[in-house]
Amino acid sequence: MKTYSILLVLFFSLNLFSQPDSIPINKLQVIGSHNSYKKAIEADLYTFLETQSDKMQSLQYDHISIPEQLELGLRNLEIDVYSDIKGGKFAKPKGLQFVEPKENYDPNGEMLKPGFKVLHIPDIDFRTHYYTLKSCLNAIKKWSDAHPTHEPVFITLEAKDGGENKYGTTADQVTDEFFVNLDNALINGLGADKLITPDSVRGNYNTLEEAILNNNWPTLKNARGKFLFILDDSKSKRSLYIKNHPSLKGRVLFVNAEPGTPEAATLIRNNPEDETIKGLVSKGYIIRTRADAGTKEARANDYTHFKDAKKSGAQIITTDYYLPSSFFNSDYHISFKDKTYVRINPIFIKK
Repeated sequence: MKTYSILLVLFFSLNLFSQPDSIPINKLQVIGSHNSYKKAIEADLYTFLETQSDKMQSLQYDHISIPEQLELGLRNLEIDVYSDIKGGKFAKPKGLQFVEPKENYDPNGEMLKPGFKVLHIPDIDFRTHYYTLKSCLNAIKKWSDAHPTHEPVFITLEAKDGGENKYGTTADQVTDEFFVNLDNALINGLGADKLITPDSVRGNYNTLEEAILNNNWPTLKNARGKFLFILDDSKSKRSLYIKNHPSLKGRVLFVNAEPGTPEAATLIRNNPEDETIKGLVSKGYIIRTRADAGTKEARANDYTHFKDAKKSGAQIITTDYYLPSSFFNSDYHISFKDKTYVRINPIFIKK
């Protein structure tokens, strides 16, 4: 394992400057991870939950730590955040009442403190590399500071809430205060100088969409060492985040806005077979799509959607499998040529 890690570092170093600095960031194509913070559901709990639901297979995956993913070369992450205003809401997962846990949960009591928490599904899929958004951002910033010329990292954020689940847990609702606090948490956690924001992309244009349609994305040179956040929602949470912030003025996150609206710059199209992706990319939008979902492609060793994603030109391709699964027999895992995760977008390569 030590030799493998050294080789990864050497390989990463050799490929760090493989893309021309003059290229705008929307002309890159990157691979990253879905639910990047997630640890596996422990075996005994997974077995128990399988007796309660026939949908558990879709949750049977995990990830190495985020700094390890970034060191490998991944340049997209996904983070789920829950508000926990009083603290302690997720400190005692109900799933651990049904089985004897193999390891302590939250040994340092991070879940007891107020603030944003990072996990997938309360009481069921709660194992995480980072209990809090603060600790997650600390890990990301530490890695970034040690690699100040890294390519930009695109991070989708899902603001989670919901009604009472079958175990009696109710998440705090997403409110305007939630988003104010989230923006501040990102600025404080990473530093304003490390963020690519809607304001910085809009520049002197009247709207954010006008800016990106006129090729105003930053160049790779100006985006190195930075992060671009995208809110993953297309309904009420998106509307709430935009409210009183036309063209996302003063906001930190980009949103999944519809083309033709002032806030449109980044789009989420999870189906890589969507024939509209290529045209939208050509116009200047940055699009996130998926190579696989719910462990389906990995179990079937099926690369069809990954091939579609690459051809579509979507700049961000997410996967649960940059490494093969350790839970079932399949060699499925994705990368670009020579095990790289960043390349020039094929849509913009002149033939």
